[in-house]
Amino acid sequence: MRRGWALILGTVLLGLAAWSGGSAMAAGKPVLLVMGDSLSAGYGLDTGSGWVALLQKRLDDRHMDWKVVNASISGETTAGGVSRLPTLLGRDQPKVVVVELGGNDALRGLSLAATESNLRSIVSACQLSGARVLLVGMRIPPNYGPAYTKGFEAIFPRVAQLQHTPLVPFLLAGVVGHPDWFQSDDIHPTARAQPVMLDTVWPKLEPLLQQAAGKGR
Repeated sequence: MRRGWALILGTVLLGLAAWSGGSAMAAGKPVLLVMGDSLSAGYGLDTGSGWVALLQKRLDDRHMDWKVVNASISGETTAGGVSRLPTLLGRDQPKVVVVELGGNDALRGLSLAATESNLRSIVSACQLSGARVLLVGMRIPPNYGPAYTKGFEAIFPRVAQLQHTPLVPFLLAGVVGHPDWFQSDDIHPTARAQPVMLDTVWPKLEPLLQQAAGKGR
């Protein structure tokens, strides 16, 4: 496990060392990077109606000078996040990273140990690059039995504690009680749910943005 972390961290360092420009510098704004799956990619929604797009609008409305880069991909797993991360950190040089991954691992019944290891690698690499990290948790139906379901849910607070990073325990906390807020697949929230999802993330995200902005002065 340690060898895996060392490999990704070393790759990140090499990528950052080789980077001479960066979209953040070019845009003149610090970057908030969102690494997620379909829940953050806006699956099944009109452009601009997902919670990440609403986040950019909220920041703009409040005159908080941040550029949101949504690097979320439908179907993404934690392993996919690990493989893509060095390029994203080198390209965007984010000051804050929101990590919303793991749901697809569980839906595929993947190893809980591997999911946890991947999440720790992602958070560690982001922190090593100088970014502050917000980890967003997920819960799943008991399809694979109570042991797997409980074990999966426990991953997120454990990673947050070990990596000393704030946690949103459950992205869909304000949504699951409204069955009519889901698309026909009963997995992906509708546009009506997106502001609620943003409000779930915001209380933990706003302090990170303020801290990162203060650090940059």
